[in-house]
Amino acid sequence: IRSAVTLRIGISKQFFLTHSTMLARKGGVMTATELWMCPTCKAPVPTPFCPTCGEHPMQARDLTLRGLTEQIFEAFTNIDGRLIRSLRALVFRPGALTVAFLNGSRKPYIGPVTLFLIANVVFFAMESLTGGTIFTAPLHSHLHNQPWSDFAQQLVTQRLQAKQTTLALYAPAFDKAIGLNARSLIIFMALSFALAPLLVFFRSRLPLMAHAVFALHFYTVVLLLLSVATAITAVGLWLGSAAQVSEGADYVLSLTLLIACAVYLYFAIRTVHGARGGSRILKTVALSLAVAVIVIGYRFVLLLITLYST
Repeated sequence: IRSAVTLRIGISKQFFLTHSTMLARKGGVMTATELWMCPTCKAPVPTPFCPTCGEHPMQARDLTLRGLTEQIFEAFTNIDGRLIRSLRALVFRPGALTVAFLNGSRKPYIGPVTLFLIANVVFFAMESLTGGTIFTAPLHSHLHNQPWSDFAQQLVTQRLQAKQTTLALYAPAFDKAIGLNARSLIIFMALSFALAPLLVFFRSRLPLMAHAVFALHFYTVVLLLLSVATAITAVGLWLGSAAQVSEGADYVLSLTLLIACAVYLYFAIRTVHGARGGSRILKTVALSLAVAVIVIGYRFVLLLITLYST
């Protein structure tokens, strides 16, 4: 009996497939109700899109210049739409993008890693155009303008002796290498921030990956703020003297950025973690201090990595 039922189902399916493929086609375009064979899953599909893999049937216009143009236009409009929607939520609704991702609403927005990498490209492109050195501090800055300058001088002296070279010959290679390292390792700086909300909101019982998503979204905002700050610094250099900008405005700009980060975190942690009251202020201060420590620590780690890899 089971064999007979299976045979009958197979005959019925084959009949339905044969009947569907005999439906009228106009201009080689397959209708939405026509059964078609998914080229990826190798299974008959009665819907416009394969429910398993999302594949759709090939149409005659897909292989024409017009079809290719339509695909290019659709790809760019979809990317732009998701990017604008993601940036709008990220900037004007702090924490909302993280909540949407954790709740599973991911199709309307760009993923946190992709969004962070886009902001990373924008930031380092701005630094390249304006000559900024927020993360890519040259060797001269490490030797004379950083809190660890005395220690750095000892390390560099030992390194020069080991390589049997001079500071004048070594500095250009170091400055080039630290720029590459800063671009490739900056995501680790963002992910290291995930430990801060993990400790501050340990009672929330959120997994580490949830805090990592929050960290990536937050550091995307940080990179965008740094891009604006780099542009402002460049304008100051064009309008005034380099000494005035480096000595005075640099500290004011750094403090302004830290305050902006604190304000953003103040609103974001309420959306993501439900923080309220006086503890919300204390947690904002703790996270803001973590941001400052991580930035300084990242600069120092870049010095060590670059020094012993070049």
